[in-house]
Amino acid sequence: MDQNEATSASIHGLRIGDHAPDFAARSTTGDVRLSDFRGRWLILFSHPADFTPVCTTEFVELARMAAEFERRDCALMALSVDSLFSHFAWLRMIRDRFGVEVRFPIVEDPTLVIGRAFGMVAPQDSDSATVRTTFFIDPAGTIRAMTCYPANMGRSIPEMLRMLDALQAVDAQHGLAPANWQPGDPLLKPPSQKLDDVYAARDASAWFLGEAGKARRK
Repeated sequence: MDQNEATSASIHGLRIGDHAPDFAARSTTGDVRLSDFRGRWLILFSHPADFTPVCTTEFVELARMAAEFERRDCALMALSVDSLFSHFAWLRMIRDRFGVEVRFPIVEDPTLVIGRAFGMVAPQDSDSATVRTTFFIDPAGTIRAMTCYPANMGRSIPEMLRMLDALQAVDAQHGLAPANWQPGDPLLKPPSQKLDDVYAARDASAWFLGEAGKARRK
């Protein structure tokens, strides 16, 4: 990763619509480069530390649900400041204790350069123990959504899948996902920007609700 790129990202912060900074690093599945995942979706997420209770529950559930992400052509990649060998020991403990194998890569970031580039840690912090950040990156390498949880609260894996489903649905159907949208629900139609269409609509809500509004009014 270019040092100027990392410094700029940490100072200004990444936003939805930004290009995800590229990096190369060691991981539990070998050397990885973020740009190698172009062409498919990628969820990149940080965890505070290996061998911690909340992080362990997250990784157990993600390992159990890994096939669901793969079915959506989405790769998973985790990251923390722990060393590669700490990651190995933790994954062995998870397998022996819970009977699941974590096969997605876990990146080591002992220098915090990746975490700072992605805004997972503040520039003045010496560790990432308070950060649980998730980036949803599309096949073009664009950040499409972000979430951040405190260290004492685990992520919702069903919500990660729902968010991925919603992002893929709005791309495929050129629609808008309403509140509480679930796979199979209708999407909202993007509102017209023409005044004639506004006046021609059956009622005010029909202007923007589209098929979703029709379905819910029945």
